Amino acid sequence: MKKKLLALSLALAFTSTSAILHAEGTIRAGKEKAAACISCHGDTGNSLVSTFPKLAEQHSSYLIKQLQAFKTGARKNPMMSAIAMGLSDVDMVDIAAYYAVQKVSTNELPILDDAEDEKPATTDADKKADGKDTLQAIIAQGSDLYRNGDLSREVSACIACHGPFGEGNKPAAFPALKSQHADYLIKTLTDFKTDARSNNPENMMHMIAKKMTDEEIKAVSYRISMMK
Repeated sequence: MKKKLLALSLALAFTSTSAILHAEGTIRAGKEKAAACISCHGDTGNSLVSTFPKLAEQHSSYLIKQLQAFKTGARKNPMMSAIAMGLSDVDMVDIAAYYAVQKVSTNELPILDDAEDEKPATTDADKKADGKDTLQAIIAQGSDLYRNGDLSREVSACIACHGPFGEGNKPAAFPALKSQHADYLIKTLTDFKTDARSNNPENMMHMIAKKMTDEEIKAVSYRISMMK
C-alpha cells in the first residue's frame, strides 16, 4: 500500500513539474512572439500611448478570444487584423500567456480640460482646487455607476462581470479593466454604443453602452483607470 502511495505521489509531482515547465516555456515563447507588439503595446504590455490598450495582467482567455476575433474579422481593426492573420492558434496562446503574467502599470490622475471644469475661479490656486473637486466628483459618479449601475435606465453595474476591483473573470473571458487607460476605455465604450464594435456575446456591451450618456462613459472610464 505504501509503495502504491509513493508511486502515486511521484507521478503527481512529475505531472505538476511538467505542467510548470510547459507553462514557463509558453511564456518564454510568447515574449519572443510579442516583439512585434511592442511599438503599440509597450515592452511588457503597458502601452505609453493612452489610445492603445494595456495588455499586461490581462486574462489569457480574453486575449486569445480577441486575437481570434481580429483574425476572423468579427472584430474590425485593419492593423490588428493584419497581425492576427499571421498568428497560429499556438502563437495566440503563447502571446496571451506572456502578457497575462506581466504587471499592469498604474495611471496618474486624469487631467481635465477647461470645458470640463466649469466652476468660476479668480486665481490659479482657485482653479486648481476647483479642477480637483470636479475631477473627484466625476470619479465618484463613475464609482457609483461601476458598482450600482442605473436600474431606472437598465444600465447594468460593471461589477457584475468585471469584479469589484476591475479584475475581470477569466473562465468567462470577461476582461480585467483595472488601470486601463481612460482614453482607451472611453473609445471602447463609445464604439460599443455606436455599433463600431459588437463582437461580444449577444451584444451585451452594446446593450449597456447605448443607454449610457457621454458623461457617464467618461466618468466610469476615469474611475476604472484609477483601480489598482
